Amino acid sequence: MYDIKWIRENADIFDRGRARRGLEPLSAQLLAFDDARRAAIGELQKAQERRNAASKEIGAAMKAGDGARAEALKAEVAAIKENWPALEEAERYAIAELDTALAAIPNTPLDEVPDGADENDNVEIARWGEPRVFDFQPKEHFEIGEALGLMDFETAAKISGARFVVNKGGLARLERALAQFMLDLHTSEHGYMEVSPPLLVRDDAMFGTAQLPKFRDDQFPAGAKIDPVYFTSPADAERAEKAGEVREPTDEERRVIGPPPLGYLILKVREKPQLWLIPTAEVPLTNLVRESILDEAQLPMRMTAGTYCFRAEAGAAGKDTRGMIRQHQFYKVELVSITTPEQSLEEHESMTGCAEKVLQLLELPYRKVVLCAGDMGFASQKTYDLEVFLPGQGKYREISSCSVCGDFQARRMNARYRPAGEKGPRFVHTLNGSGVAVGRAMIAVLENYQQADGSVDIPRVLRPYMGGATRIGGS
Repeated sequence: MYDIKWIRENADIFDRGRARRGLEPLSAQLLAFDDARRAAIGELQKAQERRNAASKEIGAAMKAGDGARAEALKAEVAAIKENWPALEEAERYAIAELDTALAAIPNTPLDEVPDGADENDNVEIARWGEPRVFDFQPKEHFEIGEALGLMDFETAAKISGARFVVNKGGLARLERALAQFMLDLHTSEHGYMEVSPPLLVRDDAMFGTAQLPKFRDDQFPAGAKIDPVYFTSPADAERAEKAGEVREPTDEERRVIGPPPLGYLILKVREKPQLWLIPTAEVPLTNLVRESILDEAQLPMRMTAGTYCFRAEAGAAGKDTRGMIRQHQFYKVELVSITTPEQSLEEHESMTGCAEKVLQLLELPYRKVVLCAGDMGFASQKTYDLEVFLPGQGKYREISSCSVCGDFQARRMNARYRPAGEKGPRFVHTLNGSGVAVGRAMIAVLENYQQADGSVDIPRVLRPYMGGATRIGGS
């Protein structure tokens, strides 16, 4: 999220950054919103000052015996008081208008990020490993898994609908083994602290990492926004409503909730905080420092978590409808770093290297690309994608995305640190990356390690996690 003061002082830089993302200039409109906000605040302050001054003048006029002036001043104070709610509402509206506009603006790309409109303009900067040459036609992961009888999309659809899967036996264990291997690597060799975070988070947490408000449709809400409250006494219901504890339900809410249970006469509703299933562990991990002031000695702070993730995939209709590439529920090992501004770019290289090490130890060929300005995520200043080669598709597919966000998320979370030798706190920088997506890693293992008889060799590094097994399926 942006500081409007920075936009006022750097309007050209701000608009150029938007242009690199393919967006229209916006500084003039934002500054107009800010002018309206300042004016509304000024009007309220002027009214407050005049009310205070007039109140003092009333006392002086009465002491001087000037009743007519005292009455005129009382009328002026009454008029200010009557107009006060309108002034407060104007101030609230002006502040909300600016805040809403600022919350919807993506981060500005770093100068080093290549220009471009979409994924076709991303720039490959490295490759590792050579794709395997097969002496048979390689299959896609879902063909392999279904032939083994260990990957079941049909039953998952009966239980949960499209974009779910049931993995069984050796594949279920392979998924677990991959996650354990990644967590062990990142904690024992890469210096990350393992965290087991909540999978349900509140609005503020989703706002902090910028999933809300712009990407609301891609999220899974959990629980109702309203809580039914039942009363047997009309007087009790009226008292609760006057106290602001409950309100009258709408017709739609009544329809969803249904009639009061036996023994109760009156239905009211109480607002509940919205909870969301996390789309990535980036959300709870990054928000661990929200509304905090850290000591500089605590930075960089590195955290990792293996969690289930949930995405509605609202914008992915018709994409990757077969198999596990794009699921509503998937497992992922996430990396998050909290740094000073001076540390963040070096940390970005290091984090990406940690994700690369996973693929190298699994002996999976991949390429590294830097995303162009038009293809970057909303909160990112710069992003590296790692794309693993999938023989069944005959192409590279994303398996990890590592981004540096600068202070963009920190401003939304009010996450700061106290620099050594300085008086005031500064905003931290945040980074996040997949270390890596477990489901896609399993896809890559299945396709790269498949054998002609339909079995799948287990990568050497995973065999200790698989009880010493060397193969799934086969004789």
